[in-house]
Amino acid sequence: MSPRDRRIPAEGHAPGEAEMRRCADELRRSFSRRRTVREFSSRPLPPGVIEDCVAAAGSAPSGANMQPWHFVVIRDPGLKREIRRAAEAEERAFYDRRAPAEWLEALRPLETDASKPFLEQASCLIAVFEQRHGLSPEGLPVKHYYTAKSAGIATGLLISALHQCGLGILTYTPARMSFLRVLLNRPDRERPYILLAVGYPEPAARPPQIRRKNLDQIATFLPDPAEADRGGDSSRNSATDE
Repeated sequence: MSPRDRRIPAEGHAPGEAEMRRCADELRRSFSRRRTVREFSSRPLPPGVIEDCVAAAGSAPSGANMQPWHFVVIRDPGLKREIRRAAEAEERAFYDRRAPAEWLEALRPLETDASKPFLEQASCLIAVFEQRHGLSPEGLPVKHYYTAKSAGIATGLLISALHQCGLGILTYTPARMSFLRVLLNRPDRERPYILLAVGYPEPAARPPQIRRKNLDQIATFLPDPAEADRGGDSSRNSATDE
């Protein structure tokens, strides 16, 4: 059987134009309300929510469909405490010795420091690992392609799914994350990519107010002759205070 013979029909519910525009507008509004949360409630998460969101992330496209990622979900308070302890040791070295002055200045409006209590407060942590190579059924190395890009796409889907479920998320990337591989007992072929703190936002949480760039600052829409013939206007200019 040829690779072509193994293909399946592309799925899609083919919404009408009005439904498509409504869906796009709702997504834009929903994601514009997303906030980075640093204070989490102790309220437990409903069973199955994290599992479904991780499964959604696992549907991401990847280089040669190698799916070069692994997600580790941490709920154990003792392990979260160990992760916080290791992370804060790295953070103190960063803030005290390694960080350039301009980096610290960029962080100043966010009022961050070496203390990371959210690593214990969040209902769960999700460590995303980038797999540099896989293993064949015989245990031999199998090269993976575009691993960082693929892990980034999967992480984006995970953040989107968690947000759509109404959860708060903090994306955490200390300058050195090798402690995660050690604490979580992951193999050498995996590299920590990002750590997400996930949970219900603390009701009293007040994220910093920042401003996102306008659409015309982040995107260029080249002229579409068909759009011009219809007399439409594909340009939008929006910004959101965070």
